[in-house]
Amino acid sequence: MSRGAPLTLPAMLADLEELVRCESFSADHAALARSAELVGALGARLTGAEPEVLVRDGVSHLRWTFGVPRVLLLGHHDTVWPTGSLRTRPWSVTAGVARGPGVLDMKAGLVQLFHALASSPSLDGVCVLINGDEEVGSTTSRQLIEETARRCAAAFVLEPAADERGALKTARKGTSRYEVRIHGRAAHAGLEPHRGINASIEAAHQILALAAIGASVQDVAADSLLGATTVTPTLLSAGSSRNTVPARARVSVDVRVPSKAAQDRIDTLIRQLTPRTPGARLEVVGGASRPPLEPASSAELFALARDIAAELGQEPLSGLTVGGASDGNHTASVGCPTLDGLGAVGGGAHADSEYVRLDRMVPRASLMARLIARTTR
Repeated sequence: MSRGAPLTLPAMLADLEELVRCESFSADHAALARSAELVGALGARLTGAEPEVLVRDGVSHLRWTFGVPRVLLLGHHDTVWPTGSLRTRPWSVTAGVARGPGVLDMKAGLVQLFHALASSPSLDGVCVLINGDEEVGSTTSRQLIEETARRCAAAFVLEPAADERGALKTARKGTSRYEVRIHGRAAHAGLEPHRGINASIEAAHQILALAAIGASVQDVAADSLLGATTVTPTLLSAGSSRNTVPARARVSVDVRVPSKAAQDRIDTLIRQLTPRTPGARLEVVGGASRPPLEPASSAELFALARDIAAELGQEPLSGLTVGGASDGNHTASVGCPTLDGLGAVGGGAHADSEYVRLDRMVPRASLMARLIARTTR
């Protein structure tokens, strides 16, 4: 196809509607395959090249490579919305706002990405990677992301903007996920509770111990722009019946860290947990899932984006640090300078109120196109 196509909102909006109407719940591999086919067709139409379709453990990922990769453009086509969500959250456009499952996170970002590529005079040096499991931790695509990022001098992540004003994400906390499994012994709760080892009671001790770990590591994060380390017990389950001493319990733990040092320290402390109830046994599974994207990783690229926005006459760009993680954490961890939050502007990601501001789609695509041009020279 001819390069340098003009950016127009009607064309972008038509493509966005098509993507949103094609549901792509992370756990529904058949839906992901349909979504990958649609995203692949969109990318092929707007870049003139067919993608590689990479299926890992049933999850469909897409990659386009133009020449020798120097810049990685990273996105995902999976969403958190279960298949069938369109029935209660239909696609709609009202008063300059588009709504629908995954419209912000991150189908509008994909549309902006491919239209930015269509408007670019050259794609030489660009690699586009769209994975299908970002929302569940990129378990099948992490290696692919890291291998690609190691070959590139910059990575731009098309996740939504950090706020409704369009701020970019210049740093992200790292994440770790654990499950503390408590093994006790069952017994009849009425006849002989003394013969049991109550896993629920031990789970309560471990929840308090986890809260104490979170408090103990605040010194690691005291001077960090990313803020405090957090250790949060989340899901809790125990027992098998109302009249049985629980033999098993599980506590899920969400950890957010500003630095690799904090992540390593938390890991050591969680693995050192010890039971308080005589006879109980602990098992800790899980660990680090995404390392931090620290501010130094994005500093030069953010400065470039800020200058380009000024050249284009756009509102001054700001940068924010956020607690949530993305695949940008992986690209930064292998030494690839990374700038995140270049996707759509809106709000309500993962919520019923999810929306995209249509008036910001063309300007964001223009910014992306200029960034590609500057970094692939």
